[in-house]
Amino acid sequence: MPKKHVVSPQAPKPIGPYSQGVISGGFLFASGQIPLDPETMEVVPGDIVAQTERVMENLVAVLKEAKMGVENVVKTTVYLVDMAEFPKMNEVYSRYLGKEPPARTTVQVSALPRGVRIEIDVVAAY
Repeated sequence: MPKKHVVSPQAPKPIGPYSQGVISGGFLFASGQIPLDPETMEVVPGDIVAQTERVMENLVAVLKEAKMGVENVVKTTVYLVDMAEFPKMNEVYSRYLGKEPPARTTVQVSALPRGVRIEIDVVAAY
């Protein structure tokens, strides 16, 4: 099955050996995004609200590059360092994906790259 790599200049460049996203079999598999500013490649300052906002903007950029939108998202995985931040994350998340919410898994993890508070990956369908 052929695959196509998605590269958006509006999302942070990968900080490791992975693609921002891969299209295969009618799906976009977008790698987890952390709250990096795509211009500076630095973690955005602020709390979980600011970090979630940046993560969602990064994911929207990858979706746009794949000629998709948030309405195409069918599954997300949210990784939080502190589950107590779930309500604030959820407020931001729902502004982007709340109209017709995709399936979602949310887990607490002990640490994330660059010391961030959140990472989210998505699967979207054409």
